[in-house]
Amino acid sequence: MTLPKMNNKRITNAWCMYDWANSVYSLTIITAVFPMYYEAVTTSEDGNTTVDFFGWVLPNTALYSYALSLSFLLTALMLPLLTGMADYSGKKKTFLKGFAYLGSLACAGLFFFEGDNIEYGMLMVILASIGYSGSLVFYDAYLPEIASPDQYDRLSARGYSFGYIGSVILLIFNLVMIQMPGIFGLPENSSLPAKISFITVAVWWVAFSQIPFKRLPGNVYDRKVQGKYFSKGYEEIRKVYRSLKDLPDLKRYLVAFLFYNAGVQAVMYLATLFGTKELEMEAGALIITVLIIQIVAIGGAYVFARISEQKGNIFSLSVMIIIWIVVCVAAYFVNTQYQFFALAFVVGLIMGGIQSLSRATYSKLIPQNTIDHASYFSFYDVTYNVSLVMGTFAYGFVDHLTGSMRNSALALGVFFVLGILLLRKVVIRVQH
Repeated sequence: MTLPKMNNKRITNAWCMYDWANSVYSLTIITAVFPMYYEAVTTSEDGNTTVDFFGWVLPNTALYSYALSLSFLLTALMLPLLTGMADYSGKKKTFLKGFAYLGSLACAGLFFFEGDNIEYGMLMVILASIGYSGSLVFYDAYLPEIASPDQYDRLSARGYSFGYIGSVILLIFNLVMIQMPGIFGLPENSSLPAKISFITVAVWWVAFSQIPFKRLPGNVYDRKVQGKYFSKGYEEIRKVYRSLKDLPDLKRYLVAFLFYNAGVQAVMYLATLFGTKELEMEAGALIITVLIIQIVAIGGAYVFARISEQKGNIFSLSVMIIIWIVVCVAAYFVNTQYQFFALAFVVGLIMGGIQSLSRATYSKLIPQNTIDHASYFSFYDVTYNVSLVMGTFAYGFVDHLTGSMRNSALALGVFFVLGILLLRKVVIRVQH
């Protein structure tokens, strides 16, 4: 068995570069450019926003939400088996590559989405989301294999910071291309610049992924494939599942993460819609909001990693969750775009910290002597996807029921309260 040297800078930096590579998807495709493009091409000249999807007529935003929810569900269903197969065969990097290439090619495929071919567009949206979400579980599973426990917090923060920086760089480039297409020799008042931005995401994702693909170790534990591939993969995930009964703190943490991450993801996915509907903010102001969140998140990841080193992960996560509760209450009273910018600053600060520390904390709760890291992280990723569905559904349901996203913001506070109550019962026993 040949294990990689722990805390090797060449390997850990290469691992961080996958965050740099794939985060452009979440910012350009999920948050900024594609939602506005989708809204434009699926709205008729008379302002009608309904679409015909295989004969099913429904609002364009509802269809988009359903497509994302389906992608999260499919990912949650397939990953346990695939991670078991990856651990059994030692081909974690192969699965990482497969999902990364799937996601990036689907992003490129969005170039051909014109609005009238709505079925094709939704297929690309689903495949891109599966590629992105699916690759993350195999990527995250490398953390305990390349770093010692005392480095989890800082390395996880560095990875997220790489992602925020890289995604902002490409987003700014794409925004310049969209706002000033003449500089690039592109026609004015055309959808071509936005469509080209989808290609840039695909190229960026594939190109920078080559660094981790080259430097990350392959079959870390020299595992040999014997017997039936699928059945052995199933047995692998069953073995990890049975081990959870002896890991009460890991189970408690997953339940706590389920609740507080539901709130985090709902805010991240729906903040721009809040600004549009409740404050009637223009696209330019919303883009500024997105950039504020991304840039501040870089510092937030490091700040809370340092706090964690001094006070522990549970303390640091608890502080951030309390701040998230305050954010939910404050959102109810926001009336101006400058107040919204200030709130975005706070969200950015705690968003970077809570994402990076959540991953690092889970790594510390995994048995230190295990070799089934991908299988363990599949439970984390499934919890992540289920929490995303919970949070976004609750947000939309309360908005639909009451007619106000302000009430939805207050409702998200309940998720954070439940999360912190459960989190306070978790004990981390990792030896530094």
